[in-house]
Amino acid sequence: MSASAAQGLKASSRKPRETPAPRRAAQAREVLFGSDDLAPALPVCDHYAGVEVRMRKSLELQRELGPVFDVTLDCEDGAPVGGEVEHAQMVAEFVDSAANVHDRVGARLHPVHHAAFGIDAETLVRRCGHRLAYLMLPKVNGVADVQRACDEIDHHARVRGLDRRIALHALIETHGALAEVAAIAAHPRIESVSFGLMDFVAAHRGAIPQSAMSAEGQFEHPLIVRAKLEIAAACHAHNKTPSHCVVTEFKQLELLEAAAHKAMRSFGYTRMWSIHPDQIQPIIDAFAPSVAEVDQAVEILLAAQAADWAPISHQGSGGATLHDRASYRYFWHVLELALRTGQPLPATAREALFGDAAA
Repeated sequence: MSASAAQGLKASSRKPRETPAPRRAAQAREVLFGSDDLAPALPVCDHYAGVEVRMRKSLELQRELGPVFDVTLDCEDGAPVGGEVEHAQMVAEFVDSAANVHDRVGARLHPVHHAAFGIDAETLVRRCGHRLAYLMLPKVNGVADVQRACDEIDHHARVRGLDRRIALHALIETHGALAEVAAIAAHPRIESVSFGLMDFVAAHRGAIPQSAMSAEGQFEHPLIVRAKLEIAAACHAHNKTPSHCVVTEFKQLELLEAAAHKAMRSFGYTRMWSIHPDQIQPIIDAFAPSVAEVDQAVEILLAAQAADWAPISHQGSGGATLHDRASYRYFWHVLELALRTGQPLPATAREALFGDAAA
């Protein structure tokens, strides 16, 4: 056999080279975040309702707008003195009713040291624990109160045979809670931490003026600013959601809008309370990214994905800028916030970056 024929036989005996299967483009969340790097994706607005007619209207509005805001049915301030049992039963009926179409309804209990706390916890866990989005714990004095409430709620869940752990939210409105806010935010059962402006001001026995409870004054008084910043910082350190306090001037929407913008853009809050239906949409709008921000985020993340998440140069209105995984994480949050506030994303971007999570 000639040398050339032998070479040909040797070549023909080799296995044909396999064409590699096309690699699926890695989605942003898989590449940019670890399993513990993201806070719960809660709606940006938490709307409170304490009397029956407002509860009903709130659920109707949530059905119309979608799960872009939560509804918290209030046992603490809603229940008349002496009527706590009946009120908790009514709240449970609403949570487990057809009116709760999105399963984004929670409830605020009485404080853990109040005689009605056990009534609230037992009634709600027994009658609607399988559908509660969360339970709000007001006036905690520290992490020990959070654990005490958690233990009692879990006890009722075990008695009921409920195979889930109900998420807990904590309301910081006492000196003790603020002193332990980092430990409260670190508690594994806490999903969100809110600031209770009115009770916090009252706890200073007149040392903080009434003006500090106004839409503008609450961003100016040093003790209030300190409390807000410590809550937000603690939440972000432990991947929990910081929820901003109320604006009581509910008929002056321009004040609410300014406060919501400042709460998010300057104080780091990603959620805010509403106490009147007219406040819901302005809060959602204030927390939503702009169209320009969304477009920029889509462009940068799709380009990053095409480059297998290596650094890229992006040509924007201000010229070329360099981006890597640090800025990619920021832009992913912009798009996630857009989804949570009901903004449409291009179908190609939703599929490429979020997959089924955004469908």
